[in-house]
Parts: sequence; structure tokens; C-alpha cells
Amino acid sequence: MAEAHQAVGFRPSLTSDGAEVELSAPVLQEIYLSGLRSWKRHLSRFWNDFLTGVFPASPLSWLFLFSAIQLAWFLQLDPSLGLMEKIKELLPDWGGQHHRLRGVLAAALFASCLWGALIFTLHVALRLLLSYHGWLLEPHGAMSSPTKTWLALVRIFSGRKTMLFSYQRSLPRQPVPSVQDTVRKYLESVRPILSDEDFDWTSALAQEFLRLQASLLQWYLQLKSWWASNYVSDWWEEFVYLRSRRSLMVNSNYYMMDFLYVTPTPVQAARAGNAVHALLLYRHRLNRQEILPTLLMGMRPLCSAQYEKIFNTTRIPGVQKDHIRHLRDSRHVAVFHRGRFFRVGTHSQSGLLSPRALEQQFQRILDDPSPACPQEEHLAALTAAPRDVWAQVRSSLKIQAKDALEAVEGAAFFVSLDSEPAGLTREDPAASLDAYARALLAGRGHDRWFDKSFNLIVFSNGKLGLSVEHSWADCPISGHMWEFTLATECFQLGYSADGHCKGHPEPLLPQPQRLHWDLPEKDRGEFCLTYESTMTRLFLEGRTETVRSCTREACNFVRAMEDKEKTEPQRRALFRLAVEKHQALLKAAMSGQGVDRHLFALYIVSQFLHLRSPFLDQVHSEQWQLATSQIPVQQIHLFDVHNYPDYVSSGGGFGPADDHGYGVSYIFMGDDTITFHISSKKSSTKTDSHRLGQHIEDALLDVASLFQEGQRPKPRCRGLQEEDSGHRGGSLPCHRRGSGAPTKSTNF
Repeated sequence: MAEAHQAVGFRPSLTSDGAEVELSAPVLQEIYLSGLRSWKRHLSRFWNDFLTGVFPASPLSWLFLFSAIQLAWFLQLDPSLGLMEKIKELLPDWGGQHHRLRGVLAAALFASCLWGALIFTLHVALRLLLSYHGWLLEPHGAMSSPTKTWLALVRIFSGRKTMLFSYQRSLPRQPVPSVQDTVRKYLESVRPILSDEDFDWTSALAQEFLRLQASLLQWYLQLKSWWASNYVSDWWEEFVYLRSRRSLMVNSNYYMMDFLYVTPTPVQAARAGNAVHALLLYRHRLNRQEILPTLLMGMRPLCSAQYEKIFNTTRIPGVQKDHIRHLRDSRHVAVFHRGRFFRVGTHSQSGLLSPRALEQQFQRILDDPSPACPQEEHLAALTAAPRDVWAQVRSSLKIQAKDALEAVEGAAFFVSLDSEPAGLTREDPAASLDAYARALLAGRGHDRWFDKSFNLIVFSNGKLGLSVEHSWADCPISGHMWEFTLATECFQLGYSADGHCKGHPEPLLPQPQRLHWDLPEKDRGEFCLTYESTMTRLFLEGRTETVRSCTREACNFVRAMEDKEKTEPQRRALFRLAVEKHQALLKAAMSGQGVDRHLFALYIVSQFLHLRSPFLDQVHSEQWQLATSQIPVQQIHLFDVHNYPDYVSSGGGFGPADDHGYGVSYIFMGDDTITFHISSKKSSTKTDSHRLGQHIEDALLDVASLFQEGQRPKPRCRGLQEEDSGHRGGSLPCHRRGSGAPTKSTNF
């Protein structure tokens, strides 16, 4: 998603304004601190799990083991082989009447030690099993005997009741690839876009890097991989996200849309009430670890670490570096409406407020006629300012409006009740989706709190959307939450016949609290390097890796489609080669054998050592003119797209990674629906999102015709064709959409 934009902002130095960051700490100290942060996270997670009774295992399992030992002891059997007697000798002698108590304590201590040893053995065995990646390399739909055996063992060692973080202590660490392999793959990825002369020059730089600097930098990465949880993820978060001084708006945030064709209720407050209630139900399940861990292809668990910061999280600006603040709990949401800020409690003494009670609170805000203060109305625009500017202003704001600022930053999440409608209209689908996406990505620039982990946006006609800050987690995490929210608020909570939330209001609830800010006046047609994001959550604390999808095989296929002399069998063969190459790159990246994160980490070490590498400088000066990302549908069981085809989400999108490039996001819903989101900057004279959308549509139809006996399939746009522009639509919902304020974009 938006990570491509941040990765580009990183080049070639570590700040967006071109100034070189002085990394004064020795690299060994930085590696030590990375490991220390990892161990602190492990201890914090261990303590939380211990308090909730889920680690190292259920207390019932300990009680069962203790009871079995006591029973054996009663039957004059010693399962400890004399160890309990030795433990009794080490315990204090409290007199003869307490002899039995010493025996019980000895049995409890022995049971605890045995219990811990068994669990540790299970974790080690499961980690060894999860280090196997042979299943990933097998053809789709086929499963070899070793993989079947491996899968059976994984299920045995995983236990009967898996919880969200059950696998965290058993996931293998992400391996550091061979530097020779990484450089070889990098050269292979740039070969299609470079001339022979430029490629020879780049190859020479690469060989010089391998000869002079690679082995030393690789040694430090190996050291970090042994000491820290992940050799790259914490540096990726810090240097690509938290050290970036750019505005978060468009550059770092991304958005997610509502159901495309359906709005369950036109009542704005009711939709907000159900959505907030559903989100807090998700948080409740998250806190109790009742969300099942994601299994790739139904077999391999993925890392769940990123789920920890979905709620109660804010990115706090700093002059040189931001930091992420996460609270254990928050019992209110911050609400913005017509330039005013409110604090709305989400719980009463009896627990979570009902959807109808939340609707009542939101309706009170909508009905409040009080005007916004002049400085308050555009205050949130500061969160869209460059980070160093916002950090300086926030330091004074924290003194002058401490309580109001804490109410916003300490909220579970931010809710924006917009005064305008949004969503797809059949009269003008292109313009309506443009406006919808633009409102989600940027709004008006002053009606979103971009620092929050996510903003829930509720439009006046009941349409929903999310604006998500990227540093705390990647898109599949927020996508998982959003799928649950849409399915729960629509299908489980539902609405009454008049469009309101079910249930009864609670008139005795206190009014939403208006926040007051004591504010002073403020100042008001060629191949290109392609970034495709994939996840590395097969490994502990893994995040993402880049798939360099502009391969020679893909280029050969594209040229064949343009070459009238090529036959359809030749094109099909080249298409299959391109797909096979792409799948190989994808699987390599997912299994920790990608290119860019390894090169990124090598570059960070070189900066710590003040060791200049022309090759690494060249790598990080590349222009990603095409950034792509898929939003995976992870909980398809929540949606019946066959019986209810209108209840499909159109996914979300992000801004372009390059000033003269495109950001392309896509989502598959069911077997026959693809939605694309294409963004580009209005300031560029080289890009046009609507034209690119038409080109992609034509390309999809041409590819489909290769496998349908030469018959070019007709697009099915569900009545959304645009007669004025001649846009035929794509192979399914061919809707165009918009992006942020400084961008122009399309969706089809």
C-alpha cells in the first residue's frame, strides 16, 4: 500500500529533505538496542498472556498435571523418580503437622517445572516444523506426502484451541538471504528497464560492492538476526515511517471503502452507532485473543504481532523522529463534526454501550447547533503538516490544551461525522467514486486526525470508510478488522425498519463532552520499475517485502500482445512463463528471500558504519513509478457473494509513490469481481489515472480472450457504463474512483 511512497521518500538518505542523518551510535550499539526492544516486547507480551491465563498454557492443563501427580503419589507411585523427595528436603521444616503441606508444595513445584519443560519442548518442536517451506513451492492444488505429514504434525503440536497469539513463540525468525543471491536477483529485476550500457555500469557497481563492502555489512545483519526478533522490521518501521518528515496525508495513509452497491441505512448516526459498536466488539475479541490466527492457504500460521496496535494507538510527532504511543485500554472515542471536537464514552458501568445508545450520542452531536471556534475548526490540519512542524506546534498545544489533546490522542479511534454524502451514484459513477476516494484519503485536509491508527468516516447519507495510518501495521491487519466490522454491523447487528439501530435509547446517558482548545492564533508508454507489496508474516514480526514484478518474462509477454505477428498460442505460452516467474518471485519474497528489505538493511548498516557504497546508493535512488498492492479478502465466510452480490466491498487505495507515477490497489471479491484503485498526482503532466484505468481494462479483456478461444469477453459493469467518455468498463465492476486532494485517480 502506501509503504511504497514512504520507501521512496527514504532514498538516498534517511530524511525527506535531502539532509544526511548522522547515525552517531555505533552499529553494535544499535543492534544491541534492537534486541533489547525485542526482548522487552516479548516480556510485555508474556506478562499480558500470563495475566489472561493463556500462556504458557491454560491453567487447567497445569491443574490436570498436578492432579495426576497427586493421584500417582496417593497410589504410592513416584512419577518424579525421587525428585519430589529432594524438593521436600530443600523446603523449610515447619514441624510434623505440616509434613503433608510440604508434600503438596513439592508436588506443585515439580508439576510446574514439568509443565514448563513440556510446553517449551512443544514450542521448539513447532518452531522447527514451521521452518519448513516446501509446501510453498508445490504446484497449486497439489500436496505431496511430506507436506501432508508436516501439516498433520503442525496440527498435533498446535493443540486443539488456538488463539490469536498462540503461534508467536513458535514462529521462526526471518532469515538473512545470501548477499550474492540478493544482488543477482536485483540485477535480474532491473535488466528489462536498463540499456546495455546502463546495465553494465550497474553490474560493475554491484561487483564492486560484493568485493569491498558486502561481507562486512552482511556480518552485522547476521549478528542482528541472532539477537533481535527480526533483522529488518524495526529498522523498516523507524527509518521508512517514523523518521520521515513528510506529511502523513496521502504519503503514509491509505483508505478502505464501504459496500460498493449497498448502504444498509441512510441514517448517519445509526450507521455510526453500529459501526463503532462492531469495532469495539472486535477489540474485545482481540483483547481476549478470540480472533483466530490467520493461516496461509489454511495451513501455515502468520505472525499476529501487528494486531496489538490496532486500537488505542497514536503516532506522536517528533522534531527528528515520531514514536508510536499505545495504551492498554481506552473507553471513549474522539468525534469531529463541523469543526468541533467531542469526547464520547463507549462504556457504562454495565459494559459496552448498545448500538442504539451510541446512535443516540452521535445524534446529539449532529443536532448540537453550537459553532466551531475559529482556531478549532482547522486544528486537525496540523496532523497533515510536515512532521517537524507539527511536533513544534504540538509542544505548545500540549501545554495550552492538554486535556483536549489527551482526549483525542488517548481515544480508541477517531470518528469523523462528515456533512456531505459520498459513495457510488449511477448517474455519474466516475465522478462519485473519485469524490468518495478523495474524501477518504484526504478529506478537506482539516477534518481527519491523521495521527490516529485509523479514522472511521461516516458520511451524511450513511456511507462509511476508513483512513488508516500506515506505520503501526500493514493493510491485511486493518483489512481483517474492516471485514469483521462490515459483516457484523450489517448482518448481525442490523437495523430496524425505519433505519435506526435495534434496541432502545438511553436518555439518562450524559451528553457527549465538547472539547475546548485554548488556542493562540496560528498561521494558516514505457516499462518502469514496479513495486508490488507482499507480506513476510511467515516469520516472527515480519511485515512486508517487495516483489519486483517488471520481469523480462512479463515484458516479453507485453511485447507479444503488442506484436501482431505473434499467434495466440505463442502469447499464451509467454503469459504462462510470466505468471510462473511472478509466482516464483512472490514465493521467494514471502519465504524471506526477497531483494529490497535485505538491501535496505545493508544500507542502514553502511550508514551506521559511515561506509559509502555506490551500489547501495544507486539501489536507493531508484524511482518506483508504479506501486501496486492487493487487499486480501481474509474472512470470505463472512460474506455470501453468490446470494448477496451487492454486498461486496470495493477495497481501498493509496497515493502514488513517485511524483510522476501511479499507485494501483486491487481487490478480488468472489470469483468474478476485481476492483482497481488508481491514483496519480494532479501536478504531473505525465500521468492520467482514468486513461491508465482504460488501458488496464483493455489489457485484462485481451488477456482473458487468450483463454476463451479468441472471443473478447464483454465487460459486465452492472449498469455503470459511462457513455460520455466511451469507457467500456473492465471484466467486472468497472468503476473509476478518486484519490486524495493532490491526486487524480480512477477505479474500475
